[in-house]
Amino acid sequence: MIFTKIAGTGSYVPNKVLTNDDLKQFVETSDEWIDSRTGIKERHMVVNETTLDLAYNASLSAIESAGIEKNSIDLIIVATVTSDYAFPGVAQLLQAKLGIEGITAFDINAACSGFVYALQLADKMLKSGAFQNALIVGAETLTRLTDWRDRNTCVLFGDGAGAMVISKSDENQIMDVITGAQGDVDMLLYCKNPDLKDPEINAISPQDHIHMKGPEVFKFATRIMPKTVSDLLQRNNISADDLDHVVAHQANMRIIDKSARDLNISMDKMFTNIDKYGNTSAASVPIAIDEAVRTNFLKRGDLFITVAFGGGLTWGGALIRY
Repeated sequence: MIFTKIAGTGSYVPNKVLTNDDLKQFVETSDEWIDSRTGIKERHMVVNETTLDLAYNASLSAIESAGIEKNSIDLIIVATVTSDYAFPGVAQLLQAKLGIEGITAFDINAACSGFVYALQLADKMLKSGAFQNALIVGAETLTRLTDWRDRNTCVLFGDGAGAMVISKSDENQIMDVITGAQGDVDMLLYCKNPDLKDPEINAISPQDHIHMKGPEVFKFATRIMPKTVSDLLQRNNISADDLDHVVAHQANMRIIDKSARDLNISMDKMFTNIDKYGNTSAASVPIAIDEAVRTNFLKRGDLFITVAFGGGLTWGGALIRY
């Protein structure tokens, strides 16, 4: 039987920092207003970098952490909603930038749950025996889609990338991964594509912004995050007490706090870094896992769950022995 493990992690964020006080020049808000509602103090923002650049730097860090040669990677999956081009995908351009030829590389879009979806795909593809080492990446430049006049959304999002190398293992370390979705027919969280074109005019359509019905998304998140964790625990016949840590999607501190209370899990077990990065969508989970590793919050042998929710509406979680 083939098992899998986390071989290495990495992350990267742009140098430019946008604080809550900085946002006051764009919209009526304050540090107290943002922090009390979200737990966010600042976020990072691209200036002259692309989603590919963020993905590349995070990938180099993860490959170095894994201690493997780049050419031993035979699968790349990038989770993103902010690809630099409609096509080619970030994964294919990342493959070229890393100098790895002739391997499987593709993007997926499951919004903030995207990295967990990528983890599930990579895990199953390695366990099929067809692949040896997978590089999975969550990379976003969400500030490109931000409406800086909408204080309910512009305070939330930041840019960044996180990466992970998944490899075959002698032990069952990536123990279980689950994902799910329910079609967002009510458009609680969305960003439109450009309009259809009239060939007689052939106009260039403007890019839409992120739209969100905050209270409804909050209700969805605070229901699905605890349920996903509970489903993982029940499927694997373990209790919350058996967990060393939970690394959740960093969307809103109030969501994380309520989920922890509903699960009766101490906040001491919950890793959080939302104050520094905001919501980085598909990059949120891998950035958080990498930082948890590098700060020694998450240590080899620890049993943890990572969990996320996102637009779509989507969700996912994984039970992992690090």
